[in-house]
Parts: sequence; structure tokens; C-alpha cells
Amino acid sequence: MRPLAEWPPGERRAVRGVFTDIDDTLTRDGAIEPESLAALHALRDAGLPVIAITGRPMGWSLPFASAWPVAAIVPENGALALLPDGRRWFVQDEATRERNARRLAQVAQRVLDEVPGACLASDSPGRLTDIAIDHSEFHPLPPQRIEQVVALMRAEGLTATVSSIHINGWIGEHDKWTGAVWIARELLGIDLPAELDRWVYVGDSTNDQVMFERFVHSVGVANIARFLPTLRHLPKYVCTRERGAGFAQVAAALLTPRG
Repeated sequence: MRPLAEWPPGERRAVRGVFTDIDDTLTRDGAIEPESLAALHALRDAGLPVIAITGRPMGWSLPFASAWPVAAIVPENGALALLPDGRRWFVQDEATRERNARRLAQVAQRVLDEVPGACLASDSPGRLTDIAIDHSEFHPLPPQRIEQVVALMRAEGLTATVSSIHINGWIGEHDKWTGAVWIARELLGIDLPAELDRWVYVGDSTNDQVMFERFVHSVGVANIARFLPTLRHLPKYVCTRERGAGFAQVAAALLTPRG
């Protein structure tokens, strides 16, 4: 990883928009930080759309899709999209979601039965397409228990990933990357893989690796340091500040050359 200050001005000028994680990238303890909210407004005012992609559920994300100056929020790791005007788009049809929900409930119960200390995430009632086990929000789990949950989910045929606060499991091939490609096509009418040099991704944890691996321009806020020992794919650049203040640094880097 290189310091954000080394991001060449010419590359920054070519960026037309931002994809970002939410938890511990825009927020602290589940609430958006003032610096990141101001940065979102500044980016929108400059004509740079921001799309947030998160492991958080639909229910948690709904109020923020209209309250924050974002083009869309894609919750549940790419399974659906929430637009500021209230529209909801889904990757899977209703019958598939209902069938998967029954299976996910069974797997969640097995995790609770077999992994000591495991608890469902507090935002679980708002989830439609996945399950989430808390590991750092309200009910800490040690690394070996996190690994046990991930292994159990994968043994049950789920896709599993670890965010800064939760372990998420779901049925399907979608993830943050496929969700980004999907929303870019459906909402903006662009082929994201063909335009990766014009977009940047900002994140902080293990479940952002799929984005760090693919984006030409990727940035980690400083608190990514916590996850470095477990990351196979690192962001290209790293901020000097954490969470919302780090995101604000990315916004400033994008906006300064345009001044």
C-alpha cells in the first residue's frame, strides 16, 4: 500500500465516481461521522456520484438511502439496491429469496448451537437475503471462533465473508463486486469493468478484498491496519486517518485537482 498522497493528480482527475463501504469507512459505532457526511455532500455537489456497498441489511440501510447524498446503497453484499426515491431492486426473485431464507435460518441456528459465544447481529430482523453473526459490534468473538463460523457457513454451501463487525453468510454468487457491476449497469448505464480507471473504491476490512483486487484505484482508511494480517488483496493506497476522516481525505484528493 502506498500513502494516499502519492496518488497521481492525473489519475484523480479522471475519476468520475466513488464506490464505498459503510461500516468503519463512513461510520463509527454505526453512525455516520460528520467528516464523511460533509465529504459525501461535496462529492455530490461536484458531480461525482457515490454508491455505498455494505454487508448491512436492507432494514438498517433504508433510512440512509434517502437521508445521505448517495446515488444508491447496495446492502446485503450485493443482493439488492435501495435508491433515494424509495425504489428497491433485487438480484434474486421473490421465490428464490423465500426459499433461501428458510435454508439460511437453519444454518443460523446451527451456528448458534455449535459455536460458543455466537450471537446473531442486532440488525438481523432487517435482513432479507443473508444471515449475520456479530463479532465486534456488541458481542466480541475471538479469531478462532470467527474462523469456525466461516468454516461452518461454507460447509453448508453458503458464501461467507467477514466485515469489520459481522460475519455474513448468504446463498448465491453475488458479492460486493458483482453488486457494483450490477448497479453501475442498471442505474448509471455503464460497463464498470471497462471503466475501472474512472472509479475508486474505499474500504476498511476483509470483505472489501474483492473490490481491492479489481479496482484500479482502491483506498483503505487507516483502520484497515487491524485486518492486514488476514488480507490477501490490499488496497493500492491507504489514508493517514481512520473511518470518516479517512474517507474525507479521499474526497479531498478527488476534489482538489478539480478546484
